[in-house]
Amino acid sequence: MTIDFTDIVIVAGNYGSGKTETAVNLAAACRRTGKSVAIADLDLVNPYFRTREARIPLEAMGIQVVLPDRQYLFADLPILAPAVADILRQPADVTILDAGGDDVGVTVLASLAAVLKNKPVRMLQVINAFRPFTGDVAGCLKIRKEIEASGKINITGLVSNANLMDDTSVAHIYQGYDLVKQVSAHTGLPVEFITATPEIRSQLDLNRITCPVLTLDRHLLPPTQSLKT
Repeated sequence: MTIDFTDIVIVAGNYGSGKTETAVNLAAACRRTGKSVAIADLDLVNPYFRTREARIPLEAMGIQVVLPDRQYLFADLPILAPAVADILRQPADVTILDAGGDDVGVTVLASLAAVLKNKPVRMLQVINAFRPFTGDVAGCLKIRKEIEASGKINITGLVSNANLMDDTSVAHIYQGYDLVKQVSAHTGLPVEFITATPEIRSQLDLNRITCPVLTLDRHLLPPTQSLKT
């Protein structure tokens, strides 16, 4: 099974869900299929993991990366580049919006409501079963409600990004997948894909998983480490 997305894809999730790393790797995966890809950094909340930190390897792949103006590049201010609206009016084959964490971070989406109106949009909720507030179905549903209320856009699909960084095991991936399936059963939303590093993916029993697996090449590292290209 492969991920075959087109049009506009918004990636959102609570703090620590790994939604930025998911967005970056989704952009790379879509580009490898030959599609034109653009990704915009709307994360105005999290100062550590942002799409802008991965712009060099993304641009090297031919992916258009839209960031705030250079003087605001590392600011924590609600600044949207006009180019964000431009890529939504004339989107690439796949246009990915890396939205901020939780309800506060996705508030910026509400300002794009007029541009997004009547356009095909996927809104993905990234769930990490091992982060606070999303360890059970109730917590995931609460985060969903907050994101939708603040962003003024309904979530259309779910993503499991179950990880404990270097301590992640195959069992953790299965546990996260099982949780997201339960959320899917409660909401009727599809599980669009799950994520796994190349090492973990090679150990998965894919017969147990009924959705695509997005391979995570770790483009983003903590600020104290080098950026992997």
